[in-house]
Amino acid sequence: MYELIKQDGLARRGRIHLENGVVDTPVFMPCGTYGTVKGMMPSDLLEVGTQILLGNTFHLMLRPGDAQIQDLGGLHRFMNWNKPILTDSGGFQIFSLGEMNQLSEEGVLFRSPVNGDKVELTPERSIDAQVNFGSDVIMVLDDCTAADKKEDEVRSSMELSMRWAARSKEQFDRVKNNSPSGDSKLFGIVQGGMYPALREESLRHLIEIGFDGYAIGGLSVGD
Repeated sequence: MYELIKQDGLARRGRIHLENGVVDTPVFMPCGTYGTVKGMMPSDLLEVGTQILLGNTFHLMLRPGDAQIQDLGGLHRFMNWNKPILTDSGGFQIFSLGEMNQLSEEGVLFRSPVNGDKVELTPERSIDAQVNFGSDVIMVLDDCTAADKKEDEVRSSMELSMRWAARSKEQFDRVKNNSPSGDSKLFGIVQGGMYPALREESLRHLIEIGFDGYAIGGLSVGD
């Protein structure tokens, strides 16, 4: 899936081969939160050389809904976009909507910012939604921590994220064949805040679980 083109010290130039196309790295990934990049048509994005878009699982779950998007043929068809799509898990909304949610071992209970309804987001529900979207890259549900959190708080959050990562992987293995795109990839997310030892521990956990790729999480949350 990943092809290394050139390396200079810690810098790497590469390509990620996905079901719906090739992504050169490093890459700028425009944010299409609700299934569209504000102010731009898909043809505009292609014209400026966009290779991959980001969609937001939490917001797309609320409207129009992941089941509806699946019925319409997946997020690529819904957006009229035939190149790769990465969807986040909803983890950032746990952080950004902190006053509207209740966090537990099971997952997160939100008050919808749309209509105030209760919305439950678990690792399994996040994976189900992203598989319904047909995302090329699916992210595990994680708990992000602010930069000023104490080490014991960050450890507790990181360990919760690792348990959620294991549940995400188990659910992905159960439902991945339902994806409209046919070959979605699952990425783990390294947490541990600003504490290098915690981040290394998080990475070891993720490698033990085994993912298609690994993302760097929780370093600039809210910036």
